[in-house]
Amino acid sequence: MSQILFYSLGGLQEDGKNLYVIEVDKKIFILDAGSKMPSMEMHGVDMIVPDISHLIENKNRVVGVFLTHAHAEHIGSVYQILEKIQTKVYGSRFTIAVLEDKLKHDGVKYNADDLVIVKSRSSLSFDDIKVRFFELAHNIPDCLGIDILTSDGNIVYTGNYNFDQNANVDYASMLRNLTVFYKERVLALLTDSLGAINTQNRGTILEFKTRMNNILAKATGRVIYSLYSDDILRIQQIVNIAADHNKKIAIIGKKTQRLLNQAIELGYLTIPEKLNVNLKYIDDANSNNDKNMVVLVTGERHEPFFMLQRMAKKIDRLIRLEKTDTIVVLTPALVGTEKMEARTLDIVYRVTSNVYTFKKDLLPPANAAREEIKMMINILKPRYVIPVIGEYRHQYACNVVANCVGIPEKHVLIVDQGNVCEFQNGKYVGITDTVKTGDILLDGKAIGNVGDVVMKDRELLAEDGVVIISANINPKNKRIVVGPEIVSKGFIYDNDTTKMLEKVKQAFFIISERFLNQKFINWSEYKTALKSEISTLIYKTIKRHPIIIPVLISTDLEYNQEIKIKVVEKKNESAQG
Repeated sequence: MSQILFYSLGGLQEDGKNLYVIEVDKKIFILDAGSKMPSMEMHGVDMIVPDISHLIENKNRVVGVFLTHAHAEHIGSVYQILEKIQTKVYGSRFTIAVLEDKLKHDGVKYNADDLVIVKSRSSLSFDDIKVRFFELAHNIPDCLGIDILTSDGNIVYTGNYNFDQNANVDYASMLRNLTVFYKERVLALLTDSLGAINTQNRGTILEFKTRMNNILAKATGRVIYSLYSDDILRIQQIVNIAADHNKKIAIIGKKTQRLLNQAIELGYLTIPEKLNVNLKYIDDANSNNDKNMVVLVTGERHEPFFMLQRMAKKIDRLIRLEKTDTIVVLTPALVGTEKMEARTLDIVYRVTSNVYTFKKDLLPPANAAREEIKMMINILKPRYVIPVIGEYRHQYACNVVANCVGIPEKHVLIVDQGNVCEFQNGKYVGITDTVKTGDILLDGKAIGNVGDVVMKDRELLAEDGVVIISANINPKNKRIVVGPEIVSKGFIYDNDTTKMLEKVKQAFFIISERFLNQKFINWSEYKTALKSEISTLIYKTIKRHPIIIPVLISTDLEYNQEIKIKVVEKKNESAQG
């Protein structure tokens, strides 16, 4: 019998940053290592990754990282592990190719031998524990589920999946694998719960193709699609439909191009060469306004919306929307981008009314809906179900689904990040420990936490602006030589604000007099007092908390004059020489 632990460093009560850990007899198996996109109010943060300090402290027990697919939510923080822990990373051909490209692009040092390609039905042995992989359908190629076979039964992790019968997946092989796991006995199922709130079936691929064909048949000008860059299968579907209508195809999006190049090179994406168009910048001789063209506008999160706005405002260098264009929005708003989606549609409608928006319920599924989760549970018949990959509402909905197919409520484990669930002799004994968890905020290519202080400053800058107070001060006679000059950004200028800035000047002189009358000028305390007292004054006046930046320049006029005289004398000597 084994001691088995399950805990999460990311991916519970949130959408993204998936990183789950299974410990079997002290051996650590890492399932996915993803990142999360920031919300709109997280100013300047480019990416959020999980805190892996617990894994670093126990790095000698890490067996490997096992990846399900190539979405950033599942591979975006692998670089952290490779930098701190010497271990191998296992994934499908496409997943490893995308990961390797990402590591090279970001300048991360890694050992190529540590990236191991596995296939569906592959089996790896780690002493008496086996890790096996099985094929699953999702909206990106080469998705794998992961099974850890222990002496107490199987632990099955699905990653993202669905049972869309139109997907290009070997369902016979997948069902055979799942049946084998069932016969061997499944201790716990870690299932995708994002789609558990979907009470009805989503649109099918067949319905999707019919709608897209109808749109292309009616269009009298260009047809412009917005798509998320990692939705490879949907991009292929649009390409195929456009090719059936003999349309020229142009794809826009720098970030997308690297991912698509990988997909094309490995044979997961096919674009007819005779129809593929590389757009040139718009000039007097080139408008890119070919009525027989389909344009795919791709990007991450808010980027497709941003590009559509630029096109509608006619400031984009490749496409400028015309009244005859048809816009097809296949990018349902993600959490935090709802306002941008609404704003984009408003701007686009000012140019053309030929706009089709497809919400999630009209698109082919990317994640298992309620009935599909039921099917997975019914096939595997697990003793315990642990909803993962989702916010609390998704986990709770998955609990209801599991109850519907006979899993008792006490056998559905809805746990928080960092809670350690322990199984002994094949039975769940409860939450017996906690491990450290948290978010690491990344700014650009900086490796490290942006930090709460920096985030607070950025929030203040965005909401209340900044006030810079500069002055030149002679430290010898302790007098203000020049200033104060006050520059403010992010304020709404009106009469009250102008009066307030005058009050700031008066306060500056009062505070300065206090410090300049001392025997020695304490520059640090001087600046701190300016920040504190002027901040209080501004808040009392206009109820705002801008960042106060005092710039005090030590200026000795006599010394400066001596320097100028010496410079002039040297120039004269050089001229005479």
